[in-house]
Amino acid sequence: MSSRRAVRSGGSAQQSQFLSRRGFLAGTAATAAAAVLAACGRTSPVSSSGGPAGSSSGSLTIGAIPDQDPEVLQRLYGTVADSMSAALDLDVRYTPVTDYGAAVSLFRTGDLDLVWFGGLTGVQARLQTPGAQPIAQRDIDESFTSVFIVNADTGLTPADDLTPLAGLRFTYGSETSTSGRLMPAYFLTQQGVDPQGFPGGPGFSGSHDATISLVASGSYQAGVLNEQVWASRTEDGTVDPSTVLQYARTPEYHDYHWLLGPQAVERLGDDLPDRLLDHLTGLRAGDEVLELFGAGAFIPTEASNYDQIEAVGRDLGLIS
Repeated sequence: MSSRRAVRSGGSAQQSQFLSRRGFLAGTAATAAAAVLAACGRTSPVSSSGGPAGSSSGSLTIGAIPDQDPEVLQRLYGTVADSMSAALDLDVRYTPVTDYGAAVSLFRTGDLDLVWFGGLTGVQARLQTPGAQPIAQRDIDESFTSVFIVNADTGLTPADDLTPLAGLRFTYGSETSTSGRLMPAYFLTQQGVDPQGFPGGPGFSGSHDATISLVASGSYQAGVLNEQVWASRTEDGTVDPSTVLQYARTPEYHDYHWLLGPQAVERLGDDLPDRLLDHLTGLRAGDEVLELFGAGAFIPTEASNYDQIEAVGRDLGLIS
């Protein structure tokens, strides 16, 4: 990315201050909009092997980790594809994937050109794909948080202490989710809780929405998820506060970001990273893309912002 871009960096300074500058806080999460509407937008075809049919020389294939319900993702990334297509004069198509690992794999092979990754999957994909470039993150992603939730029948009320969770049936989201597994496991460890030591072992719901449903139903007594999804589902009435409630919030960390693959740059030109960054950072308040992302703006990012995530991922054996 050209040197003229000013990048906000979290880096090692943030890592050293991480736990000291903000403790676990209970309370209402920040507002984030997400529309659960019928599928729309462009979707790329699928090959006979189950993956996307591939990118042609004049097209850009985008993807995303499947961290929410499919209809939410289809609306969001169909809108992104339409917006990028008009701004960049390219055929931009969204290809859904089945799981987090598939997003990383299809990015590595070049079947996906530009992917909205979480922090951990972004690091995994970048390390597996020489030449991959982080392009942009939302303003909220430089200070992202997760929330621990509990079923009301546990009798727990909001607190800073995570140790009571150790005796509960507990579920994460996806196994490689940054906000639904990696960073919560790290913060549990910081408070002396074995992140794998829950009764019967931890569950893995597969998505943030599923975590809410499983805790609300009592299938699990507690879980953890992306704060933005929790806030959105609380606002739209999906969450019944009489059955499931927020117990604690983590300290902040960098998370989601757009990652661009080298094959797309080879096909579409060396200026593609700057063109994408100009488009994303040029979106203004009120734009449908920003509203669906629950953000005020996109901002530039760089690989060093995810150094802490890489370190934690290696410590937990999620990055080799």
